[in-house]
Amino acid sequence: MPGLAGACRGLPKGNQIRNPKSEIRNCIKMVAIDVDGTLLRSDKRLSRRNIEAIARAVEQGVRIVLATARPPRSMRELYDILQPDPLQINYNGALIFDRASRANLYHRPLSLDMTRQVVEFARQLDPEVIVSLEVLDKWYTDRVHLSLHTETSRSFGPDMVAPLEEILRTAVTKLMLLAPPAQLVPVHAQIRAAFGSDLAIAVSDEHLIQITHPSVDKGNALALLAEHYGLAREQVMAIGDAPNDQGMLRWAGLGVAMDNAWPSLRDAADVVVPSNDQDGVAAALERFVLK
Repeated sequence: MPGLAGACRGLPKGNQIRNPKSEIRNCIKMVAIDVDGTLLRSDKRLSRRNIEAIARAVEQGVRIVLATARPPRSMRELYDILQPDPLQINYNGALIFDRASRANLYHRPLSLDMTRQVVEFARQLDPEVIVSLEVLDKWYTDRVHLSLHTETSRSFGPDMVAPLEEILRTAVTKLMLLAPPAQLVPVHAQIRAAFGSDLAIAVSDEHLIQITHPSVDKGNALALLAEHYGLAREQVMAIGDAPNDQGMLRWAGLGVAMDNAWPSLRDAADVVVPSNDQDGVAAALERFVLK
């Protein structure tokens, strides 16, 4: 699409948003928004301004896609409030779920053999590391630690607690390893060194490693959705705060980092908006999307 790239790529990397450009507003047709640390405030609540900005974008015909490390079950309340596009990116891109039809449109799991190798390696390094397995929308583990949570585990209990040999029986959508941050650092480093390109390893919290199939990335999933809807990348804006958002910010025509974002993500972004506690998502929509 001639002209779209220039319109949406006309901002230098890492700078604060300047005055909005009508060309950018006219070309953005889909916005992918990370959830924790981006859409939600630090207290894990939605702000009124973000709700209203998303509602206006939806009324304007812009597709609002939520792109998260969370499973589908952890997104129900947000969908009931926001009514965004029914297609959502879950597990950092390992799953594209259609909330309207309850169908899994895309699923790229980690093989059972690779999962077993990583789990055995991690437990040899640290027998106390918590192993959690997400298979589509189910959670399996051999033990739960009350001080080590994911955002999902704060609201949902495991579907099964059993010995690893009983729950490691199928390909895994996402493998999670949890431990206190100082304890997890050497495990993280040695898993990266041992398995290299055989895994996609995403980090959004210091006590949690998220492991998926090596091709899994929010950027790859966002590209699939854009193709599904017949949109060019220059028509897509992505907003995030953590390293697991880097792929989608780099792929999108306009990549937006929150002011609270990790330094690596700020470097990958075209622009930086106010923090998640200062309605940064609404600020991005108001300046680049809403007419």
